[in-house]
Amino acid sequence: MSPEPAPSPGDADDVTTAGEAGAAGPAGDAPGPDAELRARVAAWIADDPDPVTRAALESLLEQADAGDAAAAEEIRDAFSGDLEFGTAGLRGRMAPGPHRINLAVVSRAARGLADHLTGDLDLEQPLVVIGFDARHRSEDFARASAAIMTAAGCRVHLLERHGPTPLIAFAVRHLGADAGIVVTASHNPPADNGYKVYLGGRASAPDGQGVQIVPPSDAQIAARIAAVGPVREIPRAEGWAVLGEQLREDYLAAICALPDPEGPRQVRIVHTAMHGVGTETALAALHRTGFAEVHPVAKQADPDPDFPTVAFPNPEEPGAIDLALELARTLEADVVVANDPDADRCAAAVLDPHLGDWRMLTGDELGVLLGDHLIRRHGYAGTIANSVVSSRWLGRIAQAAGLEAATTLTGFKWIARAPGIVFGYEEAIGYCVLPEVVRDKDGLSAALMVAEMAALARAEGTTLVGRLDELAREHGLFATSQLSLRVTELSERDVMMARLRAEPPAALAGSEVTTVQDLAEGSAETTGLPATDGVLLVTADDARVIVRPSGTEPKLKCYIEVREKVAAAADEAGLGAVRRAAAERLERITEDMRTALTGA
Repeated sequence: MSPEPAPSPGDADDVTTAGEAGAAGPAGDAPGPDAELRARVAAWIADDPDPVTRAALESLLEQADAGDAAAAEEIRDAFSGDLEFGTAGLRGRMAPGPHRINLAVVSRAARGLADHLTGDLDLEQPLVVIGFDARHRSEDFARASAAIMTAAGCRVHLLERHGPTPLIAFAVRHLGADAGIVVTASHNPPADNGYKVYLGGRASAPDGQGVQIVPPSDAQIAARIAAVGPVREIPRAEGWAVLGEQLREDYLAAICALPDPEGPRQVRIVHTAMHGVGTETALAALHRTGFAEVHPVAKQADPDPDFPTVAFPNPEEPGAIDLALELARTLEADVVVANDPDADRCAAAVLDPHLGDWRMLTGDELGVLLGDHLIRRHGYAGTIANSVVSSRWLGRIAQAAGLEAATTLTGFKWIARAPGIVFGYEEAIGYCVLPEVVRDKDGLSAALMVAEMAALARAEGTTLVGRLDELAREHGLFATSQLSLRVTELSERDVMMARLRAEPPAALAGSEVTTVQDLAEGSAETTGLPATDGVLLVTADDARVIVRPSGTEPKLKCYIEVREKVAAAADEAGLGAVRRAAAERLERITEDMRTALTGA
């Protein structure tokens, strides 16, 4: 059995994760499984097709019977319910039991999805593409899914080797597939895995082709999964097709068509794949489009499911890109580009002239830079979309350019469905720069645009931070931060949300709160969004706070944004003063919100 990891940063996507096992005391502190639980454990062992998880569960049971309270608690948590199928599929810790990710749970999910396609949607021989990352058991789970869905009457195309998530999102649209599956846990810890599902072809409306599922599809698939009988009786068959190098070539050709072939290429890039599957495709794309000086972080370039050099394989986490920054300083690079392990997200770090040191661009800053670049340099005309918890900055830029600015619910399953979308982003370093190619976040095509922006800035004698300064002079400086309050019981989140709704703060950082909008009641007048669990606060000086429960972790998250006016002729010293003022306001609002939510 894989060890339980420390809590990890969550995707913005709404997935349901296995609950963290409660802390257990010394042996003998808790009783072993009762008769009812013991019967369920025995039934699971008898039906589990995987000898590894069978043995792990038998060992846990022996330990619990010997008085090991931790083992007893692990069993109780692993059998506390089913790992629910949400709008981005499944994600959880790999271990035995219905509340974990394992071959039995994946097998039921595969058969349930097949039954949804052939039963609920009445599709004849639906085409399903399946991919997987380089995590432990990912290929095993993908092959089991291929065998089960083939036997269920699907035409299955299985990726011949591990690959990035955007490759499968691309394949769903490119091949006209009815569904796509990626076995991945994105940037979660090594002990986790997941099951991401896309619909397309005959299974989805035009705005959802190659997009992650949304209601009611998630509930329909979940119902089919629940109706699957014993795992050992699920039919399996050989005969699926293999997706080989041609698919990768088609994907590369599609994303490599975006950079301007006449644009500058003099830029020094450091790239890290976070021990994931992005190195091969990222380097191929960058080199193919003329970016010759690309330096991968050697210790993080090859796939390694144990992620040995990072505490969390997430570019946003403190310390995750330290090796990349070390190399960048040594090489005097212009930009660091980081992909998360399945390469659907992209981050960038730069030498900030205001600080005299390297720093990571925030997800909002990079989203604003990308959107502005695509509008100015590539002539994008259409809808510019971002999630409600992302900055308002890009919306102002889009509107100033005469384009439609759309705000959506959190997650790319909503962003990608914005009518007429040409670019979309969310603050959790997810960017969709080619929605007609990949209708999801894609860290590889985004990496090409980061390289192009950095090369253009260098040719113009400025930097990416310099371009942000120009945008601040034009539209004001928008600065963002987050407050995350982790809870041990999910009910604590409900208590804090109820407290905020009943007694919202009268002022934040000394400015009167002029708007309090309960997003659960619908917010058409304020944001144009359907109902969602959250509260929006706006102050007289245009600060904004959105509070919502995390969809992936036991956390309450506050997304805080302030806006500072900037003089059109502001010099570097003037901009520095504005940035410091914004940082001070963010800090004061953070403490005010902490008090409002916790009552402390």
